[in-house]
Amino acid sequence: MNTIKTFFVSLFLFAALCANAHVKLASIFSDHMVLQRDKPVPVWGWANPGEKVTVTFNKQTKTATAGADGKWMLRLDKLSAGGPYSMAVKASNTLTVKDVYVGEVWICSGQSNMDQTVAIEDRYWAGVVNEVQEVASANHPLIRVIDADFTPSIPILNDIKTVGWEIVSPKTVGHMSAAAYFFARDIQKKLNVPVGLVVTAFGASTAEAWISKPALEANPKFSKLLSSFDDKMKAYTVAKTDTALVNKAERDLAKWRIDTAKARVEGKSAPRRPRGIPDPEKDQHNPYVLWNGMVSPLVPYAIRGALWYQGESNGPSADIYKEIMETLIADWRKQWGQGNFPFLYVQLANHEALITEPVKDNSMVTVRHAQLQNLTIPNTAMVVAIDNADPDKPGNIHPKNKQEIGRRLALAGLAVAYGNKGTYSGPIYSKMTTEGNKIRIHFKHTEGGLVAKDGQLKGFAIAGPDKKFVWADAKIDGNTVVVSSPDISQPVAVRYGWAKNPIISLYSKAENLPASPFKTDN
Repeated sequence: MNTIKTFFVSLFLFAALCANAHVKLASIFSDHMVLQRDKPVPVWGWANPGEKVTVTFNKQTKTATAGADGKWMLRLDKLSAGGPYSMAVKASNTLTVKDVYVGEVWICSGQSNMDQTVAIEDRYWAGVVNEVQEVASANHPLIRVIDADFTPSIPILNDIKTVGWEIVSPKTVGHMSAAAYFFARDIQKKLNVPVGLVVTAFGASTAEAWISKPALEANPKFSKLLSSFDDKMKAYTVAKTDTALVNKAERDLAKWRIDTAKARVEGKSAPRRPRGIPDPEKDQHNPYVLWNGMVSPLVPYAIRGALWYQGESNGPSADIYKEIMETLIADWRKQWGQGNFPFLYVQLANHEALITEPVKDNSMVTVRHAQLQNLTIPNTAMVVAIDNADPDKPGNIHPKNKQEIGRRLALAGLAVAYGNKGTYSGPIYSKMTTEGNKIRIHFKHTEGGLVAKDGQLKGFAIAGPDKKFVWADAKIDGNTVVVSSPDISQPVAVRYGWAKNPIISLYSKAENLPASPFKTDN
């Protein structure tokens, strides 16, 4: 009896030891993944402390030893595009990752316009123009996507939550980021290599939510953002001990469950889930919570660059949005340790009813101008979307024409990341010169010349020393625009497209790209 007992105890201990010894990869390393070509490729995971881990991939074998915390990391030498390959990871057990390709990898982040999917599926606000056709034709086995689940966190997490890499097909593309997919579709066709998209985005998130806490703490301009979050957490801690509030939250939740079940039986829409006692840690508006849970765990996965589509939620902090984005880009580049990798972003689109006043300031106009200023950051490019609102529903904050956004992102990416010599940006304000009662506007990105949409140049306003702007007469003169008004004899400033949904008209002839709204005065 003792012999049998000893045998089973030993068997149990052996099984437990084997279970603990199993090597594990970070979630981003899974079947169908894409690894970045032409760069060292970090690979990491966890094992027993002190355990030796060996990774074999495409004729390379590298080893690492797990640290005291169990984490290990190694780097594969630069890889050439190709596949499919398998990756073997061996410690006391062996893992095999299958159908691995090497090509171009982009991280895609921001708020709902990056999170907006190709098809509506379970999101009433999602979907794109020609949705049915786009889904049916999405046969792109060399484009793969991994999506990080919404996981805000105050502690820095070790790993993302995800279903893993998926291959683009009519069965999968519906729940993939539309802007990212159309970007990848265009660059994959041009480069003829596999493309991987690492999508980590969430609706209504602020930019500061995607920045690390130390980076935010380093700038005094962000102290209010951080102190406000601290105050919310203190209030939440107190609220959780308030019996009356807790009981009310439980009653509201119980009623909601009953009402939801009843609505389903009656074929009606379910009521909105009660908020209960809101947890600030789970709020995508608060600083660093999305960095901690949805970006930091991805570092330092080898990437070519980043796509960013955000800004609508930063109206309350519009006056410091320029600095927020400077910090985000610098922080990401520092954390990744891959130099000043390309960072492509989308400027805020026009929104709501057309504004017919010459100039009308708004927090979104301020954010848009900050995004224009962010072009001073090296190795960045901006997609102008001032004409992208849905024609019949300009109040839709999620415009459906994501194909055009993807096209413009691809033009920018091909130029900035891959050296393509073609036009990739619409006209960008450079400087002004005064010529008597006229102002001449000079632009960057005028290859191929300028053109007025529908043949008439509109959207320019001019002001004298009193800074009272009036509609201006404007005409294209070579690669410049000359602006004047019979009512302004001493012009000092010009603005163009200066409203939330402004009148605009100026485009580049090449690629039909719109000019960014701008102002010549401070």
